[in-house]
Amino acid sequence: MTLVLDRISRVVGGETHLHELSLTLEPGSLNVLFGPTLAGKTSLMRVMAGLDRPSAGRVMWDGKDVTGVSVRRRQVAMVYQQFVNYPSFTVYDNIASPLKLAGLPKAEIDRKVREAAGIMHIDGLLKRLPAELSGGQQQRTAIARALVKEAGLLLLDEPLVNLDYKLREELRSEMREIFKRHRSIVVYATTEPLEALMLGGTITVLHEGRVLQSGPTVQVYHNPSSLRVGQVFSDPPLNQVDGVVDGSGVLLADGIRVPAAGHLADLAHGRYRFGIRANHLSVFRAHDDDIPVPGTVELAEISGSETFIHVHGPGIAWVVQQDGVHTLRIGEPVTAYVNARRLFAFGADGGLVAAPPRPRLGMAAE
Repeated sequence: MTLVLDRISRVVGGETHLHELSLTLEPGSLNVLFGPTLAGKTSLMRVMAGLDRPSAGRVMWDGKDVTGVSVRRRQVAMVYQQFVNYPSFTVYDNIASPLKLAGLPKAEIDRKVREAAGIMHIDGLLKRLPAELSGGQQQRTAIARALVKEAGLLLLDEPLVNLDYKLREELRSEMREIFKRHRSIVVYATTEPLEALMLGGTITVLHEGRVLQSGPTVQVYHNPSSLRVGQVFSDPPLNQVDGVVDGSGVLLADGIRVPAAGHLADLAHGRYRFGIRANHLSVFRAHDDDIPVPGTVELAEISGSETFIHVHGPGIAWVVQQDGVHTLRIGEPVTAYVNARRLFAFGADGGLVAAPPRPRLGMAAE
């Protein structure tokens, strides 16, 4: 069954939470709602679920207007950031609770509970109480309870945000395969670009209650429609620099000259805002056509097997995501290398003008 949001708006206390937006979600699809805190993700999910009514617009479910229909009368399951489980119920009874309310036969309830518990790898914990579980096990229980309902719409509002790094990585890697087993419409909200990319599917980028861009997740990542989308869909945020295209190529910042070749070749003369992702910069020259950009180290953050080097120079304030552990002193001279093949170009209105070509199959992940 298809879910259609038709020009949905929501105003609360004179403040607009959602600006007239429209989306169509197909059965069996995985849909990522992406954006920073207060972008409108939870507000939109609550309207989808029937927990809140839109101020304007319609919610259509399989061609039927359900805008005023209560959540209790909709085929909806929702998982929140917090571990929402009944503390006095065992894991088994937590998962079984919606099935018991639906009046299913005992044998069918048992089969469905054990199947969902097996999918979430908590089948050995069914006799435990939530207080006896780790955070990850509690969230697995909440997700299993949502899955067992076999609802037509499954909403997950940043379900991994309160878990530690290891648990998030573990569950992320399983989520996509779990969703593939169900014909539900899955809507997953996140603030993290990496999580959105790992999930795949389609993405809707939100900002202050407005849809900035919607489409296949990987396509939006490689072709952000605007500078703002490029900013939020990069971690760290997209590095920026002003530039001018003239008869000699592209002049960036204070005298950094790069060739106007490849995807930049057709740019009209004039001023642009250029962007480059942190993982496309390096403090080591990797290719003959890399352009050196001198600067100084403002900060070097070691994160696992990577170092994030904040480089300042005339007209630039960039973050370089460098593989390996590198110890650099604040104020130390450093050279960042940029390649014209990696530059995004945005016009005066912030709209995308030129994007780097997508990597060929077999190349390293971008």
